[in-house]
Amino acid sequence: MKHLALIPARMGSSRFPGKPLAPIAGKPMIGHIVERVSACRLLTHTAVATPDEEIAEYVRSIGASAVMTSHSHVRASDRCAEALAILEEEHGIRYDSVVMVQGDEPLVTAGMIEEALVPIEADSSVEVVNLLGTFTTEEEFESPHSIKVVVDSVSDALYFSRRPIPTGAPDAKVPRYKQVCIIPFRRDFLIEYTNLTPTPLEIAESIDMLRVLEHGRKVRMVPTAYESHPVDTEEDLARVEQMMTAARKR
Repeated sequence: MKHLALIPARMGSSRFPGKPLAPIAGKPMIGHIVERVSACRLLTHTAVATPDEEIAEYVRSIGASAVMTSHSHVRASDRCAEALAILEEEHGIRYDSVVMVQGDEPLVTAGMIEEALVPIEADSSVEVVNLLGTFTTEEEFESPHSIKVVVDSVSDALYFSRRPIPTGAPDAKVPRYKQVCIIPFRRDFLIEYTNLTPTPLEIAESIDMLRVLEHGRKVRMVPTAYESHPVDTEEDLARVEQMMTAARKR
């Protein structure tokens, strides 16, 4: 199968403006992500999808691929659909899947991408996959920056929220899961996604995957064996730098 990895990134984050070019251990965050994603041998091509020249210039300066997209996109998934169309025309290739790796996941690994692609390669009925992590601190579980998810008995998502769900979990010993934004779409479904009407819960929660659920479709959740910590604030940036430094010393 031909898998295209796209990393949506923009300078105008409301929570942390300029985040993609913020340095971690002397290198812009987007540089770490590009290098880590590109290390996955299952991928046919990796590119950054961005509306910002600053990001594109940096990405190209390190020998990687950047695709200029519209400033109008609200959802990263819609930005990736535009980039897919551009790259398929440029490359003369029809990709089988698009792996969206959010531009704030500097701890992504090739192994995480491989985990997420397993259902896409094994089951033609699976249209979109998310990695599933577990919360390790109460602070992260309570944070509106982290996206919580509850799943059914076959590990399809029931709901995503920025609020803590399920409630009462510590007493009930119910797993408390988080979305890890390594998200493979089957190619045709990503295109279809962009033509689906944005939905009330998607808008209220500001979570792409709720558009999928509200239109009656499934999101397959795959537990990851890897630790991840997205960067939403400057405090997150410092924590990730510490984690990278500690990993190098092992």
